[in-house]
Amino acid sequence: MTTAPYPQQYTSPIPVRRAHLGDALASEWTKIRSVRSTMWTLGVMILLMVGVGLLSIVAINATDSDLGPESVLSLGFNGVLLGSICVVTLGVLTISSEYGTGMIRTTLTACPSRGRVLAAKAIVFFLLTLVVTAVTAAVVAGMQTAMIDSGSAASAEEWVRATIGAGLFTAVLGLVALAMGALVRHSAGAITIMIGVMLLPLVAGMFMSSLPKVQEFVFQYSIPSLLIAFYSDTGLIEGGPHGWTPLWILSGVAAVALAGAFLATEKRDV
Repeated sequence: MTTAPYPQQYTSPIPVRRAHLGDALASEWTKIRSVRSTMWTLGVMILLMVGVGLLSIVAINATDSDLGPESVLSLGFNGVLLGSICVVTLGVLTISSEYGTGMIRTTLTACPSRGRVLAAKAIVFFLLTLVVTAVTAAVVAGMQTAMIDSGSAASAEEWVRATIGAGLFTAVLGLVALAMGALVRHSAGAITIMIGVMLLPLVAGMFMSSLPKVQEFVFQYSIPSLLIAFYSDTGLIEGGPHGWTPLWILSGVAAVALAGAFLATEKRDV
């Protein structure tokens, strides 16, 4: 009696290797550029920055206003502030939308390392928003400089702060929103919290005249106050953070928020 030969083990012609961060980055880049929320939020941000920038030019030219010691680049502040709301929205949706649809289960099946997934989302989102915001701010600043004679040319340092600096600040603010989305896991709730964090302190500070020290602190360290420091040497009020200090302050907040998001992602069930 003969016995059948033992079947040989199948070897796949496709090379097998361990997944790494580069694979997660490629996956997240494919997702963020293919969903409509990215196109809509960043598209609206660009429209706001360009539209508000052009409206400010029209207003200045129509009223013959004088910018005084401020450079024409200061006119870009309002557009970036409004555009940052779109960045915050996209930051939340980058992760919370996957929890809402249940797609996060598929993501974690393909890449079981939760920390790697969150890191890839943060890196891709940060680089995308930084490039789009900085380039748009540079284009708006160029248009404003060409169309308005402010009497005082902006220095190279002012150009860097109003373009790359504003882009970095907005992108880091978006990282805080991404961390909030990972913590809350609910799009509407996380977006509401972030908009409240951005705008509520400044509004509340207007009604704190009986608490001058608290009012001064709120005016100096609210998100709009930190952002305007990239367009003005004195900030919103004298004595507040100026130069690149607001970026380091917000980066510290983002680091704490992301650390909490990493911890929550690792410990909580999907």
